[in-house]
Amino acid sequence: MNFHKTHSRNGLRQWLVRKVVLEKLNNPLGYAVALLGAFALAFLLSKLPFTVAVLGVAGLLAIPVVVLCFVNLHFGVNVMLVAGFMLGLVAKYINAPIGMALDGLLVLMLVGLLARLIKEKDFSFAKSPISIFIIAWIYYNLMQVVNPWAASKIAWVYTVRTVALLLALYFIACFAFSSYKRILTTVKLIVFLTFLSALYSLKQEYIGFSNAEINWLHADEERFMLIFQWDRMRVFSFFSDPTTFGILMGYMSVFTFLLATGPFKAWKKTMLVVAGIAMIMGMALAGSRTPFAMIPLGIIFYMVMTFKKETVLATLLFFMAGSVLVMKSTHSAVIWRIQSAFKGQSTDTIDVRMKNQALVQPYIQTHPVGAGLGSTGYWGKRFTPDSWLASFAHDSLYVRLAVETGWVGLLIYMGLLFTAMKTSIHYYFRVKDPTIKLLYLGFSLNVFLLAVASYPQEAITLLPTSVIFYVMLAMIVRLKDFDK
Repeated sequence: MNFHKTHSRNGLRQWLVRKVVLEKLNNPLGYAVALLGAFALAFLLSKLPFTVAVLGVAGLLAIPVVVLCFVNLHFGVNVMLVAGFMLGLVAKYINAPIGMALDGLLVLMLVGLLARLIKEKDFSFAKSPISIFIIAWIYYNLMQVVNPWAASKIAWVYTVRTVALLLALYFIACFAFSSYKRILTTVKLIVFLTFLSALYSLKQEYIGFSNAEINWLHADEERFMLIFQWDRMRVFSFFSDPTTFGILMGYMSVFTFLLATGPFKAWKKTMLVVAGIAMIMGMALAGSRTPFAMIPLGIIFYMVMTFKKETVLATLLFFMAGSVLVMKSTHSAVIWRIQSAFKGQSTDTIDVRMKNQALVQPYIQTHPVGAGLGSTGYWGKRFTPDSWLASFAHDSLYVRLAVETGWVGLLIYMGLLFTAMKTSIHYYFRVKDPTIKLLYLGFSLNVFLLAVASYPQEAITLLPTSVIFYVMLAMIVRLKDFDK
Protein backbone atom coordinates (compact mmCIF):
# COMPACT_ATOMS: atom_id res chain seq x y z
CA MET A 1 0.00 0.00 0.00
CA ASN A 2 2.78 2.43 0.95
CA PHE A 3 4.65 1.48 -2.22
CA HIS A 4 1.66 2.46 -4.39
CA LYS A 5 1.26 5.81 -2.56
CA THR A 6 4.94 6.62 -2.96
CA HIS A 7 4.85 5.66 -6.64
CA SER A 8 1.75 7.84 -7.14
CA ARG A 9 3.40 10.85 -5.45
CA ASN A 10 6.54 10.42 -7.53
CA GLY A 11 4.46 10.24 -10.69
CA LEU A 12 2.56 13.42 -9.75
CA ARG A 13 5.85 15.20 -8.95
CA GLN A 14 7.36 14.16 -12.29
CA TRP A 15 4.22 15.30 -14.11
CA LEU A 16 4.33 18.72 -12.44
CA VAL A 17 8.06 19.09 -13.19
CA ARG A 18 7.40 18.26 -16.84
CA LYS A 19 4.46 20.68 -17.15
CA VAL A 20 5.93 23.56 -15.13
CA VAL A 21 9.70 23.37 -15.60
CA LEU A 22 10.22 21.65 -18.94
CA GLU A 23 7.15 22.93 -20.80
CA LYS A 24 7.10 26.24 -18.81
CA LEU A 25 3.29 26.03 -18.45
CA ASN A 26 2.87 26.32 -22.21
CA ASN A 27 0.13 23.68 -22.04
CA PRO A 28 -3.52 23.28 -20.95
CA LEU A 29 -2.48 23.38 -17.27
CA GLY A 30 -0.79 26.75 -17.75
CA TYR A 31 -3.79 28.13 -19.64
CA ALA A 32 -6.14 26.97 -16.88
CA VAL A 33 -3.94 28.53 -14.14
CA ALA A 34 -3.72 31.82 -16.07
CA LEU A 35 -7.49 31.86 -16.63
CA LEU A 36 -8.26 31.17 -12.96
CA GLY A 37 -5.73 33.85 -11.92
CA ALA A 38 -7.31 36.38 -14.28
CA PHE A 39 -10.80 35.67 -12.90
CA ALA A 40 -9.54 35.96 -9.32
CA LEU A 41 -7.75 39.26 -10.07
CA ALA A 42 -10.80 40.66 -11.88
CA PHE A 43 -13.04 39.73 -8.93
CA LEU A 44 -10.64 41.34 -6.48
CA LEU A 45 -10.37 44.55 -8.52
CA SER A 46 -14.17 44.77 -8.87
CA LYS A 47 -14.46 44.93 -5.08
CA LEU A 48 -11.95 47.76 -4.75
CA PRO A 49 -12.59 51.51 -5.27
CA PHE A 50 -12.00 52.64 -8.86
CA THR A 51 -8.87 54.68 -8.10
CA VAL A 52 -7.32 51.88 -6.04
CA ALA A 53 -8.11 49.36 -8.78
CA VAL A 54 -6.50 51.56 -11.46
CA LEU A 55 -3.39 52.03 -9.33
CA GLY A 56 -3.27 48.28 -8.70
CA VAL A 57 -3.37 47.46 -12.41
CA ALA A 58 -0.82 50.19 -13.11
CA GLY A 59 1.46 48.70 -10.45
CA LEU A 60 1.25 45.24 -12.00
CA LEU A 61 2.08 46.65 -15.42
CA ALA A 62 4.81 48.89 -14.05
CA ILE A 63 7.00 46.08 -12.70
CA PRO A 64 7.94 44.52 -16.08
CA VAL A 65 8.14 47.99 -17.67
CA VAL A 66 10.62 49.20 -15.03
CA VAL A 67 12.76 46.07 -15.45
CA LEU A 68 12.77 46.53 -19.24
CA CYS A 69 13.73 50.22 -18.89
CA PHE A 70 16.75 49.21 -16.80
CA VAL A 71 17.79 46.41 -19.16
CA ASN A 72 16.97 48.20 -22.45
CA LEU A 73 17.72 51.93 -22.28
CA HIS A 74 16.19 52.59 -25.72
CA PHE A 75 12.91 51.15 -24.48
CA GLY A 76 13.24 53.39 -21.43
CA VAL A 77 13.73 56.51 -23.58
CA ASN A 78 10.56 55.65 -25.52
CA VAL A 79 8.67 55.07 -22.26
CA MET A 80 9.73 58.53 -21.08
CA LEU A 81 8.39 60.03 -24.32
CA VAL A 82 5.03 58.27 -23.89
CA ALA A 83 4.92 59.39 -20.25
CA GLY A 84 5.74 62.96 -21.23
CA PHE A 85 2.72 63.01 -23.54
CA MET A 86 0.29 61.16 -21.26
CA LEU A 87 1.18 62.56 -17.84
CA GLY A 88 -1.19 65.54 -18.15
CA LEU A 89 -4.10 63.32 -19.24
CA VAL A 90 -3.62 60.81 -16.41
CA ALA A 91 -3.37 63.63 -13.85
CA LYS A 92 -6.92 64.72 -14.74
CA TYR A 93 -8.29 61.30 -13.75
CA ILE A 94 -6.26 60.24 -10.72
CA ASN A 95 -4.46 62.12 -7.97
CA ALA A 96 -1.17 60.27 -7.60
CA PRO A 97 2.52 61.32 -7.50
CA ILE A 98 3.18 60.21 -11.08
CA GLY A 99 5.88 62.83 -11.56
CA MET A 100 7.88 61.38 -8.65
CA ALA A 101 7.51 57.90 -10.18
CA LEU A 102 8.97 59.17 -13.47
CA ASP A 103 11.87 60.75 -11.58
CA GLY A 104 12.52 57.39 -9.96
CA LEU A 105 12.45 55.70 -13.38
CA LEU A 106 14.98 58.22 -14.69
CA VAL A 107 17.27 57.55 -11.72
CA LEU A 108 17.02 53.80 -12.38
CA MET A 109 17.89 54.31 -16.06
CA LEU A 110 20.81 56.54 -15.05
CA VAL A 111 22.13 53.74 -12.82
CA GLY A 112 21.75 51.35 -15.75
CA LEU A 113 23.71 53.77 -17.96
CA LEU A 114 26.54 54.08 -15.41
CA ALA A 115 26.74 50.30 -15.09
CA ARG A 116 27.13 49.94 -18.87
CA LEU A 117 29.67 52.77 -19.08
CA ILE A 118 31.81 51.11 -16.40
CA LYS A 119 31.65 47.83 -18.32
CA GLU A 120 32.04 49.11 -21.91
CA LYS A 121 34.08 52.29 -21.24
CA ASP A 122 32.57 54.06 -24.27
CA PHE A 123 32.49 57.79 -23.52
CA SER A 124 32.69 59.01 -27.13
CA PHE A 125 29.28 60.73 -27.04
CA ALA A 126 30.40 62.85 -24.07
CA LYS A 127 33.06 64.55 -26.22
CA SER A 128 30.47 66.43 -28.28
CA PRO A 129 30.28 70.22 -27.75
CA ILE A 130 26.59 69.74 -26.90
CA SER A 131 27.56 67.29 -24.12
CA ILE A 132 30.09 69.77 -22.73
CA PHE A 133 27.47 72.53 -22.53
CA ILE A 134 24.93 70.19 -20.91
CA ILE A 135 27.48 69.10 -18.30
CA ALA A 136 28.29 72.78 -17.65
CA TRP A 137 24.58 73.61 -17.32
CA ILE A 138 23.97 70.73 -14.88
CA TYR A 139 27.03 71.71 -12.81
CA TYR A 140 25.97 75.36 -12.74
CA ASN A 141 22.46 74.44 -11.55
CA LEU A 142 23.86 72.16 -8.84
CA MET A 143 26.16 74.96 -7.64
CA GLN A 144 23.13 77.23 -7.28
CA VAL A 145 22.64 75.60 -3.87
CA VAL A 146 25.30 77.98 -2.50
CA ASN A 147 23.87 81.06 -4.23
CA PRO A 148 24.11 83.84 -1.61
CA TRP A 149 21.00 85.60 -2.95
CA ALA A 150 18.78 82.48 -2.89
CA ALA A 151 15.97 82.85 -0.37
CA SER A 152 15.00 79.17 -0.19
CA LYS A 153 17.07 75.97 -0.35
CA ILE A 154 13.86 73.89 -0.55
CA ALA A 155 12.85 75.69 -3.75
CA TRP A 156 16.28 74.75 -5.16
CA VAL A 157 15.69 71.08 -4.27
CA TYR A 158 12.36 70.97 -6.10
CA THR A 159 13.64 72.86 -9.14
CA VAL A 160 17.04 71.20 -9.62
CA ARG A 161 15.36 67.79 -9.52
CA THR A 162 13.59 68.46 -12.79
CA VAL A 163 16.57 70.25 -14.40
CA ALA A 164 19.30 67.72 -13.60
CA LEU A 165 17.24 64.55 -14.11
CA LEU A 166 15.72 65.60 -17.41
CA LEU A 167 19.13 66.65 -18.71
CA ALA A 168 20.43 63.23 -17.69
CA LEU A 169 17.94 61.83 -20.21
CA TYR A 170 20.17 63.31 -22.93
CA PHE A 171 23.10 61.08 -21.89
CA ILE A 172 20.84 58.04 -21.57
CA ALA A 173 19.48 58.66 -25.07
CA CYS A 174 23.00 59.20 -26.49
CA PHE A 175 24.01 55.76 -25.26
CA ALA A 176 20.69 54.15 -26.23
CA PHE A 177 20.81 55.33 -29.85
CA SER A 178 23.37 52.71 -30.82
CA SER A 179 21.84 52.12 -34.26
CA TYR A 180 20.19 54.07 -37.05
CA LYS A 181 17.07 51.91 -36.70
CA ARG A 182 16.65 52.93 -33.06
CA ILE A 183 16.77 56.64 -33.95
CA LEU A 184 14.19 56.15 -36.71
CA THR A 185 11.93 54.21 -34.32
CA THR A 186 12.01 57.06 -31.79
CA VAL A 187 11.37 59.70 -34.48
CA LYS A 188 8.34 57.70 -35.65
CA LEU A 189 7.12 57.43 -32.06
CA ILE A 190 7.37 61.21 -31.53
CA VAL A 191 5.45 61.92 -34.75
CA PHE A 192 2.81 59.30 -33.87
CA LEU A 193 2.30 60.63 -30.33
CA THR A 194 2.01 64.19 -31.66
CA PHE A 195 -0.52 63.04 -34.28
CA LEU A 196 -2.47 61.24 -31.53
CA SER A 197 -2.46 64.47 -29.48
CA ALA A 198 -3.83 66.37 -32.49
CA LEU A 199 -6.60 63.80 -33.01
CA TYR A 200 -7.56 64.00 -29.34
CA SER A 201 -7.83 67.79 -29.59
CA LEU A 202 -10.19 67.37 -32.56
CA LYS A 203 -12.23 64.99 -30.41
CA GLN A 204 -12.41 67.67 -27.70
CA GLU A 205 -13.56 70.27 -30.23
CA TYR A 206 -16.15 68.28 -32.17
CA ILE A 207 -17.31 65.62 -29.66
CA GLY A 208 -16.64 67.32 -26.35
CA PHE A 209 -14.58 67.09 -23.17
CA SER A 210 -14.75 64.14 -20.81
CA ASN A 211 -16.38 64.54 -17.38
CA ALA A 212 -12.95 64.39 -15.73
CA GLU A 213 -11.67 67.19 -17.97
CA ILE A 214 -14.73 69.35 -17.24
CA ASN A 215 -14.26 68.82 -13.50
CA TRP A 216 -10.57 69.67 -13.86
CA LEU A 217 -11.45 72.88 -15.73
CA HIS A 218 -13.93 74.05 -13.09
CA ALA A 219 -11.60 73.20 -10.19
CA ASP A 220 -9.54 76.34 -10.85
CA GLU A 221 -11.18 79.65 -11.81
CA GLU A 222 -7.98 81.09 -13.31
CA ARG A 223 -7.50 77.96 -15.42
CA PHE A 224 -11.09 78.11 -16.65
CA MET A 225 -10.77 81.78 -17.63
CA LEU A 226 -7.57 81.01 -19.54
CA ILE A 227 -9.21 78.23 -21.57
CA PHE A 228 -12.72 79.68 -22.03
CA GLN A 229 -12.23 82.71 -24.30
CA TRP A 230 -14.22 84.32 -27.15
CA ASP A 231 -17.31 82.30 -26.14
CA ARG A 232 -15.57 79.01 -26.85
CA MET A 233 -13.38 76.46 -25.10
CA ARG A 234 -9.80 76.32 -26.36
CA VAL A 235 -8.60 72.73 -26.80
CA PHE A 236 -5.58 71.49 -24.87
CA SER A 237 -5.48 67.76 -25.79
CA PHE A 238 -3.56 65.67 -23.22
CA PHE A 239 -1.78 68.64 -21.68
CA SER A 240 -2.15 71.25 -18.96
CA ASP A 241 -2.96 74.28 -21.13
CA PRO A 242 -3.59 75.32 -24.76
CA THR A 243 -0.23 77.12 -25.06
CA THR A 244 1.80 73.98 -24.29
CA PHE A 245 -0.29 72.03 -26.78
CA GLY A 246 -0.18 74.77 -29.43
CA ILE A 247 3.62 75.12 -29.31
CA LEU A 248 4.00 71.35 -29.70
CA MET A 249 1.68 71.41 -32.72
CA GLY A 250 3.54 74.40 -34.17
CA TYR A 251 7.06 73.00 -34.43
CA MET A 252 6.00 69.38 -34.96
CA SER A 253 3.65 70.25 -37.85
CA VAL A 254 6.52 71.94 -39.70
CA PHE A 255 8.77 68.95 -38.89
CA THR A 256 6.14 66.50 -40.15
CA PHE A 257 5.56 68.38 -43.42
CA LEU A 258 9.33 68.50 -43.86
CA LEU A 259 9.56 64.70 -43.46
CA ALA A 260 6.84 64.34 -46.11
CA THR A 261 9.31 65.71 -48.68
CA GLY A 262 11.75 62.87 -47.99
CA PRO A 263 12.58 59.73 -50.00
CA PHE A 264 9.72 57.66 -48.63
CA LYS A 265 6.93 55.56 -50.10
CA ALA A 266 3.78 57.37 -51.28
CA TRP A 267 1.57 56.01 -48.47
CA LYS A 268 4.06 57.19 -45.83
CA LYS A 269 4.16 60.66 -47.36
CA THR A 270 0.36 60.72 -47.41
CA MET A 271 0.19 59.76 -43.73
CA LEU A 272 2.71 62.46 -42.84
CA VAL A 273 0.70 65.11 -44.71
CA VAL A 274 -2.52 63.96 -42.98
CA ALA A 275 -0.76 64.11 -39.61
CA GLY A 276 0.60 67.58 -40.38
CA ILE A 277 -2.86 68.88 -41.34
CA ALA A 278 -4.34 67.48 -38.10
CA MET A 279 -1.58 69.24 -36.13
CA ILE A 280 -2.29 72.56 -37.88
CA MET A 281 -5.99 72.19 -37.08
CA GLY A 282 -5.22 71.40 -33.45
CA MET A 283 -2.89 74.40 -33.24
CA ALA A 284 -5.58 76.71 -34.64
CA LEU A 285 -8.21 75.39 -32.22
CA ALA A 286 -5.82 75.84 -29.27
CA GLY A 287 -5.75 79.57 -30.05
CA SER A 288 -2.28 80.42 -28.74
CA ARG A 289 -0.56 83.23 -30.69
CA THR A 290 3.06 82.03 -30.41
CA PRO A 291 2.59 78.85 -32.51
CA PHE A 292 0.99 80.86 -35.32
CA ALA A 293 4.23 82.80 -35.72
CA MET A 294 6.26 79.58 -35.71
CA ILE A 295 4.83 78.39 -39.04
CA PRO A 296 6.04 81.30 -41.26
CA LEU A 297 9.35 81.41 -39.36
CA GLY A 298 9.83 77.69 -40.03
CA ILE A 299 9.09 78.16 -43.73
CA ILE A 300 11.60 81.03 -43.98
CA PHE A 301 14.23 78.91 -42.21
CA TYR A 302 13.59 76.02 -44.62
CA MET A 303 13.85 78.33 -47.62
CA VAL A 304 17.17 79.79 -46.44
CA MET A 305 18.65 76.34 -45.69
CA THR A 306 17.65 74.75 -49.01
CA PHE A 307 17.46 77.85 -51.25
CA LYS A 308 16.02 76.26 -54.39
CA LYS A 309 13.97 78.03 -57.04
CA GLU A 310 10.85 75.95 -56.31
CA THR A 311 11.28 76.49 -52.55
CA VAL A 312 11.46 80.26 -52.93
CA LEU A 313 8.40 80.24 -55.21
CA ALA A 314 6.41 78.07 -52.79
CA THR A 315 7.36 80.38 -49.91
CA LEU A 316 6.16 83.45 -51.83
CA LEU A 317 2.85 81.73 -52.62
CA PHE A 318 2.43 80.75 -48.97
CA PHE A 319 2.96 84.31 -47.76
CA MET A 320 0.55 85.68 -50.38
CA ALA A 321 -2.13 83.23 -49.21
CA GLY A 322 -1.32 84.05 -45.59
CA SER A 323 -1.66 87.77 -46.25
CA VAL A 324 -5.14 87.21 -47.73
CA LEU A 325 -6.14 85.19 -44.64
CA VAL A 326 -4.88 87.88 -42.26
CA MET A 327 -6.69 90.72 -44.08
CA LYS A 328 -9.96 88.81 -44.59
CA SER A 329 -12.86 89.88 -42.35
CA THR A 330 -14.29 87.05 -40.28
CA HIS A 331 -16.75 86.18 -37.54
CA SER A 332 -14.86 83.02 -36.59
CA ALA A 333 -13.12 83.21 -33.21
CA VAL A 334 -10.48 80.72 -34.41
CA ILE A 335 -9.57 82.72 -37.54
CA TRP A 336 -9.71 86.02 -35.64
CA ARG A 337 -7.22 84.62 -33.12
CA ILE A 338 -4.85 83.68 -35.95
CA GLN A 339 -5.20 87.15 -37.48
CA SER A 340 -4.53 88.84 -34.13
CA ALA A 341 -1.06 87.28 -34.02
CA PHE A 342 -0.08 89.23 -37.18
CA LYS A 343 -2.21 92.38 -37.02
CA GLY A 344 -0.63 93.82 -33.89
CA GLN A 345 -3.82 93.27 -31.87
CA SER A 346 -1.75 91.70 -29.08
CA THR A 347 0.25 94.91 -28.46
CA ASP A 348 -1.25 95.30 -24.97
CA THR A 349 0.22 91.95 -23.93
CA ILE A 350 3.57 92.83 -25.49
CA ASP A 351 3.62 96.22 -23.72
CA VAL A 352 3.00 94.55 -20.35
CA ARG A 353 5.85 92.10 -20.97
CA MET A 354 8.21 94.88 -22.03
CA LYS A 355 7.41 96.85 -18.85
CA ASN A 356 7.98 93.76 -16.69
CA GLN A 357 11.33 93.12 -18.37
CA ALA A 358 12.41 96.75 -17.95
CA LEU A 359 11.42 96.49 -14.27
CA VAL A 360 13.58 93.42 -13.63
CA GLN A 361 16.63 94.41 -15.73
CA PRO A 362 18.41 96.36 -12.93
CA TYR A 363 18.07 93.31 -10.65
CA ILE A 364 19.54 90.99 -13.31
CA GLN A 365 22.46 93.37 -13.93
CA THR A 366 23.40 93.50 -10.24
CA HIS A 367 22.94 89.74 -9.58
CA PRO A 368 25.20 87.84 -12.00
CA VAL A 369 24.23 84.41 -10.61
CA GLY A 370 20.56 85.28 -10.07
CA ALA A 371 18.12 84.97 -7.20
CA GLY A 372 18.30 81.17 -7.03
CA LEU A 373 16.38 78.32 -8.62
CA GLY A 374 12.66 78.37 -7.86
CA SER A 375 12.61 82.04 -6.83
CA THR A 376 9.87 82.82 -9.41
CA GLY A 377 6.72 81.12 -10.61
CA TYR A 378 4.96 78.31 -8.75
CA TRP A 379 7.85 77.40 -6.45
CA GLY A 380 8.45 81.05 -5.63
CA LYS A 381 4.82 81.52 -4.58
CA ARG A 382 5.00 78.35 -2.50
CA PHE A 383 8.32 78.78 -0.68
CA THR A 384 9.07 82.52 -0.77
CA PRO A 385 5.63 84.18 -1.06
CA ASP A 386 6.84 87.43 0.55
CA SER A 387 9.45 88.03 -2.16
CA TRP A 388 8.48 90.40 -5.00
CA LEU A 389 10.00 87.90 -7.45
CA ALA A 390 7.41 85.29 -6.44
CA SER A 391 4.65 87.34 -8.06
CA PHE A 392 6.81 88.55 -10.96
CA ALA A 393 5.27 87.52 -14.31
CA HIS A 394 8.35 86.61 -16.38
CA ASP A 395 6.34 85.15 -19.33
CA SER A 396 9.57 83.96 -20.94
CA LEU A 397 12.07 81.18 -20.46
CA TYR A 398 14.99 83.58 -21.00
CA VAL A 399 13.68 86.13 -18.51
CA ARG A 400 13.12 83.42 -15.90
CA LEU A 401 16.63 82.05 -16.41
CA ALA A 402 18.11 85.55 -16.19
CA VAL A 403 16.27 86.16 -12.90
CA GLU A 404 16.89 82.74 -11.30
CA THR A 405 20.38 81.90 -12.63
CA GLY A 406 21.62 85.40 -13.54
CA TRP A 407 23.11 86.59 -16.77
CA VAL A 408 25.91 84.02 -16.30
CA GLY A 409 23.39 81.16 -16.38
CA LEU A 410 21.54 82.73 -19.30
CA LEU A 411 24.78 82.89 -21.32
CA ILE A 412 25.50 79.19 -20.64
CA TYR A 413 21.98 78.19 -21.72
CA MET A 414 22.08 80.36 -24.83
CA GLY A 415 25.45 78.78 -25.63
CA LEU A 416 23.80 75.35 -25.44
CA LEU A 417 21.05 76.38 -27.88
CA PHE A 418 23.56 77.98 -30.27
CA THR A 419 25.83 74.92 -30.17
CA ALA A 420 22.90 72.56 -30.80
CA MET A 421 21.80 74.54 -33.87
CA LYS A 422 25.37 74.98 -35.14
CA THR A 423 26.09 71.24 -34.79
CA SER A 424 22.88 70.21 -36.53
CA ILE A 425 23.42 72.65 -39.44
CA HIS A 426 27.07 71.57 -39.69
CA TYR A 427 26.13 67.92 -40.23
CA TYR A 428 23.19 68.80 -42.49
CA PHE A 429 25.65 70.17 -45.04
CA ARG A 430 28.12 67.28 -44.64
CA VAL A 431 26.19 64.00 -44.47
CA LYS A 432 25.35 62.19 -47.71
CA ASP A 433 22.43 59.91 -46.85
CA PRO A 434 19.22 61.75 -47.95
CA THR A 435 17.12 60.64 -44.96
CA ILE A 436 19.82 61.53 -42.43
CA LYS A 437 20.27 64.88 -44.20
CA LEU A 438 16.53 65.53 -43.96
CA LEU A 439 16.48 64.65 -40.26
CA TYR A 440 19.33 67.05 -39.55
CA LEU A 441 17.43 69.79 -41.35
CA GLY A 442 14.34 68.97 -39.24
CA PHE A 443 16.35 69.03 -36.01
CA SER A 444 17.92 72.38 -36.96
CA LEU A 445 14.46 73.72 -37.68
CA ASN A 446 13.05 72.50 -34.35
CA VAL A 447 15.93 73.97 -32.31
CA PHE A 448 15.49 77.30 -34.11
CA LEU A 449 11.70 77.41 -33.58
CA LEU A 450 11.95 76.41 -29.91
CA ALA A 451 14.68 78.98 -29.32
CA VAL A 452 12.41 81.67 -30.79
CA ALA A 453 9.29 80.43 -28.96
CA SER A 454 11.15 80.49 -25.63
CA TYR A 455 11.26 84.29 -25.71
CA PRO A 456 7.48 84.86 -25.33
CA GLN A 457 6.84 81.51 -23.55
CA GLU A 458 8.59 78.83 -21.50
CA ALA A 459 8.57 76.54 -24.52
CA ILE A 460 11.48 74.15 -23.92
CA THR A 461 10.88 73.39 -20.23
CA LEU A 462 7.26 72.22 -20.61
CA LEU A 463 6.25 68.56 -21.03
CA PRO A 464 6.38 66.88 -23.49
CA THR A 465 8.62 69.35 -25.35
CA SER A 466 11.33 69.13 -22.67
CA VAL A 467 11.64 65.35 -23.17
CA ILE A 468 11.51 65.70 -26.98
CA PHE A 469 14.16 68.43 -26.92
CA TYR A 470 16.76 66.47 -24.92
CA VAL A 471 16.13 63.29 -26.93
CA MET A 472 16.49 65.34 -30.11
CA LEU A 473 19.85 66.72 -28.93
CA ALA A 474 21.03 63.13 -28.48
CA MET A 475 19.91 62.36 -32.04
CA ILE A 476 21.89 65.35 -33.34
CA VAL A 477 25.03 63.94 -31.69
CA ARG A 478 24.58 60.30 -32.77
CA LEU A 479 22.90 60.44 -36.18
CA LYS A 480 26.09 61.31 -38.10
CA ASP A 481 27.66 58.02 -36.98
CA PHE A 482 25.30 56.09 -39.27
CA ASP A 483 25.93 58.03 -42.47
CA LYS A 484 27.55 55.54 -44.84
